[in-house]
Amino acid sequence: MTATRVLVLNSGSSSVKYQLLDMRDSDRLAMGLVERIGEETSRLKHTHAGSGDSRERTGPIPDHEAALKAVAEELAADGLGLDSPELAAIGHRVVHGGQSFTQPTVVDDTVLAEIERLIPVAPLHNPANLTGIRTAQALRPDLPQVAVFDTAFHTTMPESAARYAIDVETADAHRIRRYGFHGTSHAYVSRATAELLGRDPSEVNVIVLHLGNGASASAVEGGRCVDTSMGLTPLEGLVMGTRSGDMDPAVIFHLMRVGGMSTDEIDTLLNKKSGLIGLCGDNDMREIRRRIDEGDERAKLAFDIYIHRLKKYIGAYYAVLGRVDAVAFTAGVGENAAPVREAAVAGLEGLGLAVDGERNAVRGDEPRLISPAGARVAVAVVPTDEELEIAAQTYALVDK
Repeated sequence: MTATRVLVLNSGSSSVKYQLLDMRDSDRLAMGLVERIGEETSRLKHTHAGSGDSRERTGPIPDHEAALKAVAEELAADGLGLDSPELAAIGHRVVHGGQSFTQPTVVDDTVLAEIERLIPVAPLHNPANLTGIRTAQALRPDLPQVAVFDTAFHTTMPESAARYAIDVETADAHRIRRYGFHGTSHAYVSRATAELLGRDPSEVNVIVLHLGNGASASAVEGGRCVDTSMGLTPLEGLVMGTRSGDMDPAVIFHLMRVGGMSTDEIDTLLNKKSGLIGLCGDNDMREIRRRIDEGDERAKLAFDIYIHRLKKYIGAYYAVLGRVDAVAFTAGVGENAAPVREAAVAGLEGLGLAVDGERNAVRGDEPRLISPAGARVAVAVVPTDEELEIAAQTYALVDK
């Protein structure tokens, strides 16, 4: 029997998201989420895709090892256990791969050591990713564990886009450069956009706007990333749910010297108390739009700042690419918030960008065009599928 199944694991600091896929037809067999790991109120929600049945278990799940064992039990209950000979590999989302990893990579001790060495530039993510890999190794030591890196898609950026204008020796000594994130989403969406246009990805230039609670933009030229908005960390770039995005770095010095704030306090401010939630107290775009409809000026200002930054990046990446074939909206806000899409391209008609109101109002799970017929630049909504991208990259590697 040929092994064609891939289990995708996304291990966070207190959660594990998972999907089991059969790569013969990219069919989802099961999916779920373990959350609040380490608390008394831990919860596992599991869905068997074939039947659509869902079940939950609650109660203490002390650590990631216990979480993955619980996942294995749920899969086994559906006849999809980790001991199945049909399981080809386990694919792991790893947030930061630095410059070392440009492709999905089979995990060995050297790979684990390098992921660990990158913890200082991804202190919230890489430790959890490592824990997930090591736990999965313990459960299935005979099975290939594959790391798929958020940063890998962006390693094609030229040095002119990736380097910051600071002292070169200092930058190199501390590995300071633009790495970019959400790479699996940008890779998937840029390719799917080309398919939607009926063209080969190598022929298409796309601006991808991944708009969720975390948000990033990328300029993709012929299937290769040439610029992206996130940098050394996921803090740079667009206005996000709780992150500030672009800001004068001297604000940090001002807060330290004048505001008396510590490094940790500033870190918390910029990553968890800024962006939309800092501007208006909400980071849910649906709630912000509801408040705007009721005449809330603070919510309107937050929305306007969000759109202003987004529009600036569209224009900047149009300039970087020189020719744009499509702008693709994706992720939670990008896929579902029609007012965001409409506002982001309003006034850019001179660049060939426009949204058809009726098309934009349609909701759906399939890639679709929302620009008017015959538009010079296509505007699209392309639902992202990071799990499928991780599974595909994992299976392609182990299938060799």
